[in-house]
Amino acid sequence: MSNARHLGYRDELLADGQVHRRYEDGRSEWRRRGTDRQIHWHDSLGRSGTDEPLGRDLVKRRYADGTAEYGRDLGYGRTVWGGGLVTLNRSSFGGRLGVVVGALGVAGVAAITAAQLPPDELSAAQEEELRAEARRQAAASDTGGGGGGGGGGGGGGDVSPDGDGDDGHRGDPGADDGSADFADWNDSDDGWDGDDFG
Repeated sequence: MSNARHLGYRDELLADGQVHRRYEDGRSEWRRRGTDRQIHWHDSLGRSGTDEPLGRDLVKRRYADGTAEYGRDLGYGRTVWGGGLVTLNRSSFGGRLGVVVGALGVAGVAAITAAQLPPDELSAAQEEELRAEARRQAAASDTGGGGGGGGGGGGGGDVSPDGDGDDGHRGDPGADDGSADFADWNDSDDGWDGDDFG
């Protein structure tokens, strides 16, 4: 998929525990952790909704108007959305690794395959199975079982090709066992850390 577009963003943890996400196109989004591993967000365009991890590498972005879309976490802070938009978290890495991730962000856009694209839609039963998978992975991780956590890098306002999309970043991009995703959701006193999506 050589015509993929990319959009970078940076996250800043605010004193009230929210995250302020700034996109390179000038848009902003404010994110806060909710219940059941969801992130609630609102953006500078007046939109709002939730991001929810589904399974190992999917995220569902649900808008307040009832519409939804899916993204797939590709690792290294990259998430691909329907229509070929790839969002890249530029706040997670510095130094030499940042140079490598930056190169992946550009080179990786051209390397997106059809198999990496998120689904256009899922049935309620498929979503519930993915939620159950995410819960099992999180439970295994919390007990030291090594299984990773759930879904993808959730939400950034208005970044999809039609102007209502998202993105996210994830945990340890080098982990082979899936532990990068939500494995350490509760490991920080402030409720957010570099390994949490969004």
